Amino acid sequence: MARTFEGKVALITGGSSGIGKATALAFAAEGARVAIAARRAAESEAIVKQITSQGGEAIFVQTDITQAAQVERLVKTTVDKWGRLDCALNNAGIIGTPFVPTPTYSQETWDQVINVNLTGVFLSLKYEIPAMLASGGGAIVNMSSIAGQVGGWGGIAYYASKHGVIGCTKAAALENATKGIRVNAVCPAVIKTDMADQFVPGQEEKFLAAHPIGRFGETREVADAVLFLCSDKASFMTGIAMPVDGGLLAR
Repeated sequence: MARTFEGKVALITGGSSGIGKATALAFAAEGARVAIAARRAAESEAIVKQITSQGGEAIFVQTDITQAAQVERLVKTTVDKWGRLDCALNNAGIIGTPFVPTPTYSQETWDQVINVNLTGVFLSLKYEIPAMLASGGGAIVNMSSIAGQVGGWGGIAYYASKHGVIGCTKAAALENATKGIRVNAVCPAVIKTDMADQFVPGQEEKFLAAHPIGRFGETREVADAVLFLCSDKASFMTGIAMPVDGGLLAR
């Protein structure tokens, strides 16, 4: 039985841990050749080894996604290796300083969060789209958040960046709607990741209560949403921001 992404090439930024790692492994399990981009080499190389030990193909390209030349090199390296680019998850992100009100939120943190979460997505799109056009089309998923669909107290840069990711998604989707490239976003609620560990401790009951399903999400559940959006099963879907939120936004 053919696997969903047999012969396809997938690129994942922020692929060294959490949702990025789960998505890299999921793509590989479905037959894709996987390029992992991240700053952390040891963790990323371990994922590459895990994939190749199971008969898959993967590479790691150390990348700072805020730097245009490095993102361009990432895409070029991927295409030079396998001759094409079919799917991408633009996942790299940071949280900044949650629960800090706007008057005391530092501009340095603002700049860092916007550069990684928003400029990083823009640069990824900038170089992925031409590569996909040359390959005959493809599918891109950008990592937003429920924080891209609602507001919240404290952590203004994170909310701004994730709202911006949805704007980038819609713009790129419309630009490429007739060109064979679909662009969507996923919007997770609290997922069990290292990032969640930065703001959840001591507030578990509060955050759990916001999720009608009664638990936090698993990284594999977000990865499943990403693979669906990149698959032919989502062939009539572009420009959407899909919640993966345990019912949080349904309230």
